[in-house]
Amino acid sequence: MIPLVLLPGLLNDADLWRDQIAALDDIAQAHVGDITCGNDLGTIADQVLAEAPQRFALAGFSLGGYVAQEILRRAPERVTRLALLDTAFRPDSPDRVANRRALDRAARAPGRFHGFGDRLLTSYLDPVHLTDEAIITRIRAMTERLGPEVFVRQNGIERTDGSDVLAALTCPVLVLCGETDAITPLAEHRAMAALIPGAKLVIVSSAGHMTPVEQPEAVAQALRDWLLA
Repeated sequence: MIPLVLLPGLLNDADLWRDQIAALDDIAQAHVGDITCGNDLGTIADQVLAEAPQRFALAGFSLGGYVAQEILRRAPERVTRLALLDTAFRPDSPDRVANRRALDRAARAPGRFHGFGDRLLTSYLDPVHLTDEAIITRIRAMTERLGPEVFVRQNGIERTDGSDVLAALTCPVLVLCGETDAITPLAEHRAMAALIPGAKLVIVSSAGHMTPVEQPEAVAQALRDWLLA
């Protein structure tokens, strides 16, 4: 069995990966890393490494992709292969930072917190899924379980430039993106894949940012191909 560490994104817990874990249980022993407790990428990376097998395949989604890059900066010898899903490798722009601070204020406002209102969901999902109650309920359930404190902590983490780490990779690398991802757009993933020697780019149709939930079978197949490559 292949040791596999899966890293969720902002306000996601292990449920993000449930379909992929089930689909890959014949070839992979999966462990979902906890990225909810640290205030910076280095602290979170150290926490994940402390709980991980000695050597492992590593897949990071969204914020988890930034954590994965920090893990490779700290312990590249422990990572046998890397998958980056709907993520980025550049620091946040000033506009993005301003948007994060606005979301922090909204998270602290009185009332029930579920992380993603209807307006924000339009940025996270492909249009075909905006009325899919099963997907929406699943996403909101994760955000409600984690709550506003985790959101503000994760949202405040500085996203650092991973260009140097990615350009130096020699292991098998998968770069995957939803075709209509508006949070971490396809152009960013094309640039990421071009930076990494030998990287494979997979574009998932009828999916926005939340590919593991929107198109679970396609993501599982891409991960299977990557693990067996």
